Amino acid sequence: MSDNKILDKKEEQLLEAMGLGENGAMQKDYIAYAGGKMAIDTPKATRDDIINALKTVSDPEIMINIWDMGLIYRIEQKTNGDIDIDMTVTAPTCPVAGILPQQAADAVSSIEGVGLVTVKVVWEPAWTIENMSEEARAMFEFF
Repeated sequence: MSDNKILDKKEEQLLEAMGLGENGAMQKDYIAYAGGKMAIDTPKATRDDIINALKTVSDPEIMINIWDMGLIYRIEQKTNGDIDIDMTVTAPTCPVAGILPQQAADAVSSIEGVGLVTVKVVWEPAWTIENMSEEARAMFEFF
């Protein structure tokens, strides 16, 4: 499958996840995966390693990384090395919302000491500018 078809499929999945049901709840989750089973004797990555990997993923429109943007809500590292991450996007209509979760999963899975990485897009609480680090807010003012 070509890169464009993969991207189109991921965007289609995200759009489906944004569809609202009758009660106003999201109908479906959008989840990105990367990595695989970690060898038992491999030392686990540190939380700082994971955060530094997330900082390599930036919103291409404003060039601020997803950590400093405040898009990462939860990081859970399991005893087997698997990582579960909850993240959001600035808005459901964000043009890069369909690629940022996969980029986050890929970045974290690329570091030593990480098993399967699962990045789930969550919609609550909604992202606000207050989620941003002070440095990110200062950079944001330039745009």
